[in-house]
Amino acid sequence: MPQQLKVNEIFYSLQGEGPFSGSAAVFVRLATCTMGCAWCDTKYAQKVNFLLTEKEILKEIKKYPAKLVIITGGEPCEQNIIPLAKLLKTKKYQVHLETNGSIDIDTKYFDFVAVSPKKYVASKMLKKASIIKLVIDEKTTLKEILKYKKYNLYLQPNSAKKENTAKCVQIVKKYPKMHLSVQMHKLIKIK
Repeated sequence: MPQQLKVNEIFYSLQGEGPFSGSAAVFVRLATCTMGCAWCDTKYAQKVNFLLTEKEILKEIKKYPAKLVIITGGEPCEQNIIPLAKLLKTKKYQVHLETNGSIDIDTKYFDFVAVSPKKYVASKMLKKASIIKLVIDEKTTLKEILKYKKYNLYLQPNSAKKENTAKCVQIVKKYPKMHLSVQMHKLIKIK
């Protein structure tokens, strides 16, 4: 019997974060995450709405014109996503992964990997990341941020709060190799 993935939703929108911000993409939001971050903005992704095989997911993706697919969560690496990524690559999709990086997986079938460290991150996933995305709030210290300065680092203000955004802007101005990543989709109120 083919593997079924726990899916929260599949939808078509614009990427709202990081270097691909503004790009049309199909999002495959896989369900569940064991990290349990207090400020998580996708707590609803804990709910499993569908159990779908890779082929069933591909059928849903094909309904949309974009060739960019973003596998996100919850935490997608808590499931076996390699067969899905491999299938999408054979169908000529550009495949991106958004993960907290707590689980080291083979990333050879992904064109882009965004790692957003939370309570724990696997050091091997940091090395495999295309970007590191840190969610910044009033409690985030400069020391915590500078741990990741050797990576392609994006600072994302938590909840787009004015004070968090100002903090990110100030840090990026001081460390110009870093980048500001606002959640564009929330600012323009799209999914």
